[in-house]
Amino acid sequence: MFYLVLSLLFGALGTLGAPEADEIKFLPGLQKQPNFKQYSGYFNVADNKHLHYWFVESQKDPAASPVVLWLNGGPGCSSLDGLLTEHGPFLIQNDGMSLEYNPYSWNMIANVLYLESPAGVGFSYSDDSHYTTNDTEVSMNNYLALKEFFKAFPEYIKNEFFLTGESYGGIYIPTLAERVMEDASMNLQGIAVGNGMSSYEMNDNSLVYFAYYHGLLGTRLWGDLQAYCCDGGKCDFYNNHNPNCSSNLNEVQDVVYNSGLNIYNLYAPCPGGVGKRVGIDNGHLVIRDLGNSFINHEWTQLWNQKLKGVASLYKLVRLDPPCTNSTPSTLYLNNPYVKTALHISPSALPWVICSAEVNLNYNRLYMDVRKQYLKLLGALKYRVLVYNGDVDMACNFLGDEWFVESLQQEVQVKRRPWLYYTGKSQQVGGFVKEFSNLAFLTVKGSGHMVPTDKPIAAFTMFSNFIKKQPY
Repeated sequence: MFYLVLSLLFGALGTLGAPEADEIKFLPGLQKQPNFKQYSGYFNVADNKHLHYWFVESQKDPAASPVVLWLNGGPGCSSLDGLLTEHGPFLIQNDGMSLEYNPYSWNMIANVLYLESPAGVGFSYSDDSHYTTNDTEVSMNNYLALKEFFKAFPEYIKNEFFLTGESYGGIYIPTLAERVMEDASMNLQGIAVGNGMSSYEMNDNSLVYFAYYHGLLGTRLWGDLQAYCCDGGKCDFYNNHNPNCSSNLNEVQDVVYNSGLNIYNLYAPCPGGVGKRVGIDNGHLVIRDLGNSFINHEWTQLWNQKLKGVASLYKLVRLDPPCTNSTPSTLYLNNPYVKTALHISPSALPWVICSAEVNLNYNRLYMDVRKQYLKLLGALKYRVLVYNGDVDMACNFLGDEWFVESLQQEVQVKRRPWLYYTGKSQQVGGFVKEFSNLAFLTVKGSGHMVPTDKPIAAFTMFSNFIKKQPY
């Protein structure tokens, strides 16, 4: 009898588990408040760090819907960008004040947790204002934040659970999964990584091919690259110490990063026009380089040292990803009424899309995440999706395709087109190749932020992934 009463009591607590103080009662900018619950608050993790979260319950049967974690990348960029401009339930409008409902929101079919990580990013902060960190510390604090989430929302502990993210999330997600898979209390089902940094070497090597075959480099430069960076048909654009090769790779970098192309979507215009990698705005230093490419090259290492030195001379350093317009989100999230609605701590810094301090002081420990993927796949029970918009240059599809192939998993379905419905017709979404518990998928005509560029295709892909349906 005692155990029956106890189980009934815990069952009742479970249904009442959500922290009422964190519930968003009224969100400014919406003409009509949502019919689903949402929460915003903080998870306390190691070393007096406080990670801000925004959790949106599923619009369709939250109790039976999976829980999905979303992390944006950087390192140093906010996951609220994913919420407000990619696949959240509402999308920020250009006025920086109003929100419109997103018909292709991922919370149509899932409970989605957006976590601002690491501390120093967005509204997340540390009591000591110390924001130097690394991959291992971040994965541990993200894991601790998940433990806090399921403590605060115990009603979801048995739900299917997925880890998802994009860009530098290519490092965050598999390193976090390595910890979560060891925790039997979490019902981990799989991971999905979009346009992820999976291997610096493969990303650099493939970018040069991508640039040439998309008409960016020209025959003279390509010929020189072949002559000085390649030997016996194998090219090394990643760790090549031939000075002629380095000189030619500087030209490649100049074309890709400094010529005004949108590195996140080659065929999209550059919001705000052509800008330099570093500039001055009203006496503030503005950096438009997340520092993820050609990190082995001497020129890049000298550039990064110089950048840190210059940054130390300015009171305010802003990190704005190139060719992105974060002004509407910045205006909205720094609105005092919005901050009150989201229960933002007075200790939090003003919201910016990416933290220069976190990015410049971030210690990258993993040059690739092959070990983590093989550990996940070796368990034979987790599903893995690697997807790429095929016109992104920041983390291009070719590098991630090479990475997936390097895992040497058994092919189940040969590379083929996949389709989605627009409501009027069926269209090719891209191409997919399926292995045992692993799929590599491209999204045709999309850049780095797939749900922004191709929302219907992205929703179809996401839905098929979590529902275990064929692509």
